[in-house]
Amino acid sequence: MSNIKDVAEKADVSTATVSRVLNNPHTVKNETKKRVQKAIQEIDYQPNMLGRNLRRSSTRMVMILLENVSNPFYSRVIRGIEQIALENDYYIVICNNNSDPAQENTYLNLLRSKVLDGVIMMKPELSKKKLQELGSRFAVVQCCEYIDDLDIPFVSINNKKAAYSAVKHLLDQGHQNIGFISGGQNVPSAQQRKKGYKYALQESGITIKQKYIKNGTYGYKGGMEKTRELLSLKEKPTAIFAISDITAIGAIKTIREYNLKIPDEIAVVGFDNTSISRMYNPELTTIAQPRKEMGQKAMQLLIDIIQHNEIKNKNIFLDHKLIIRESSKN
Repeated sequence: MSNIKDVAEKADVSTATVSRVLNNPHTVKNETKKRVQKAIQEIDYQPNMLGRNLRRSSTRMVMILLENVSNPFYSRVIRGIEQIALENDYYIVICNNNSDPAQENTYLNLLRSKVLDGVIMMKPELSKKKLQELGSRFAVVQCCEYIDDLDIPFVSINNKKAAYSAVKHLLDQGHQNIGFISGGQNVPSAQQRKKGYKYALQESGITIKQKYIKNGTYGYKGGMEKTRELLSLKEKPTAIFAISDITAIGAIKTIREYNLKIPDEIAVVGFDNTSISRMYNPELTTIAQPRKEMGQKAMQLLIDIIQHNEIKNKNIFLDHKLIIRESSKN
């Protein structure tokens, strides 16, 4: 295996010059730099990037910490993060916390031990106090899910406004008894979407009925179970707003078990505009989040923090969009 001395001999320069070409190329004359780079290619020299970056007190590696990578929502967010990372010579490590604070803390030890330069957190399990302590010492960005009363930058949408637009669409279709299948009560976005749901009803002069609000999970089974509870009511809802597309698909499954027609007898709206929303029959009305752009913005924000660049806006809200399809349109 070739080493830096082999490159120096091939290019007829000192090992110090080769090192400068690798680490500070702007300090080397162009002619010399080209000669060294040619020698590197000819003998197929592979620099030790880890050692080189550690000498710079940087690894150029960042972590994406999320709940579960199998969730289809995250795919385009990760793609956006990866694009900006590669454009800026950073590399990403993807880790699942599986909603387990202990597992999340284990991965965050990589940040504390400076194996990583920073972290993008999509659904943190740390307490607010510990998350703030982490953000005060290291480069941390919240993406998608965020706690807004912390001094930690975030990129997301306005979940309250997005939920309001979904419920307003159902109201405009003539629905008044609208069920809401929420996510975990401790999830900030779920709480904001519930506020949007309630605000839309209140604005229309409709009394909020707690029996129509079901706290569950973001999953398919949760959508099925909570829809059964809604359809067992004496006064059944004529529409359901679900916390996610997967939950909405679970709702549709149960609605079909009750032999109800969609959207004629009951309408359904989801959230996220994942690929499944267009593949299902009927195609699902949903709220589109600019997932790839969220990833891009989050990664650029993290790079700016790592490199101590001036940051004009630490809290970034991107626009959502209501996508109306067959599941709600009469």
